[in-house]
Amino acid sequence: MAERGRPVKSQIRQNIIELLAVMKKSYGYTISRAYMQVFPEVHTRSIYYHLKKGVEIGEIEIDEIREEKGEFSWGSKVEKTYYRVGKNAVVKGDERVKNYFESNKDSSK
Repeated sequence: MAERGRPVKSQIRQNIIELLAVMKKSYGYTISRAYMQVFPEVHTRSIYYHLKKGVEIGEIEIDEIREEKGEFSWGSKVEKTYYRVGKNAVVKGDERVKNYFESNKDSSK
């Protein structure tokens, strides 16, 4: 009998893992921005859903939660959750990710 519900495997989550493998750690907005540059466009809500799901199944881990102060449209502080690759993740080494970060590193000099 087949298992019920959504399959645990997800291409979006795998792409996020590939990004985090190169980034080492990052927070949702930066991950989302990089994702949109490298992979086919998805809704930002999907990125956050897969970050949360990845934490639940151990493919992604929360590195730290940091509160930062500033001038935002909603107030004077923001809470950023930083993620890293989890122990259950399988990093395949996507060439698109490698090329994206190498080309951005060269342009920032």
